[in-house]
Amino acid sequence: MRFSTSIFLMLTSLAASGGSYAQVDSPVLEGPYLGQKPPGLTPEPFAPGIVSTKNWEVSGVFTPDLEEFYFLRDQGENTPSEFVVFENKDNTWQERIISPRVGQPFISPDGKIMHLGRRYKERTETGWSEIKSLGSPFDDIRIMRMTSSSKGTYVFDEAHKDGNGVLRYSALIDGQREAPMPLPKEINTGRWNAHPFIAPDESYIIWDGQRVHEPRNADLFISFKQNDGSWGKAIKMGNDINTDESEAGARVTPDGKYLFFNRMVDRSTGNVDIYWVDAKIIENLRPKQ
Repeated sequence: MRFSTSIFLMLTSLAASGGSYAQVDSPVLEGPYLGQKPPGLTPEPFAPGIVSTKNWEVSGVFTPDLEEFYFLRDQGENTPSEFVVFENKDNTWQERIISPRVGQPFISPDGKIMHLGRRYKERTETGWSEIKSLGSPFDDIRIMRMTSSSKGTYVFDEAHKDGNGVLRYSALIDGQREAPMPLPKEINTGRWNAHPFIAPDESYIIWDGQRVHEPRNADLFISFKQNDGSWGKAIKMGNDINTDESEAGARVTPDGKYLFFNRMVDRSTGNVDIYWVDAKIIENLRPKQ
């Protein structure tokens, strides 16, 4: 009886002081973009405390209907990197761990393919298929990130320890896949060029790279397609996007409204967050014709 009384008094004291033994419930997420307030022209962490935490989160991508959000997460030492999805069900976003990390996700503009580097999944009536291989010649390239346009053009990178990997493209012409070819020097200049994003209409490519020597620090660049079909000079995406730390892995939401990218927040702890910003920043960089 004394034991029950003690527990009652302890719980009463906790309630009075605002403490609790119960786990704090996660916030209810409702509305578009996980219920987050959209940013302006200054980048902000996406879903702070929910997606962007004090750990490592990268490669956030939405499906075309904006009802699913995929990203990669690493919660620190002794925990495997996770492939995570937030799904909007009955207007409430619910988190689910899909698997350990299997590659950097990118959803094709038609929503039918989930690229995972040189592998992919297909959308079926019951969800995503098992992981499949793109086959030769893509199997022979160490692809970190594969993206695709509405026309089916692939744009992808190549992991190289010395930073000399090139960005390539492979067009789909009359249903036939062309052999991969390097993008021009306007894009493939400097080192550590990686993580490209091609606009659905192929009007621009965004990627991260380094145009100077040490220290290693990735910046985001953009190249716009010219009237003659060539690619324009690389444009560094400005001080609001690029900081003294690394920015990488840019991608634009399927509705064209927001630019997402990864930012190194604290190098000493390995904290990388997913940031977003109004995609008008892209149009502000487009050269005037």
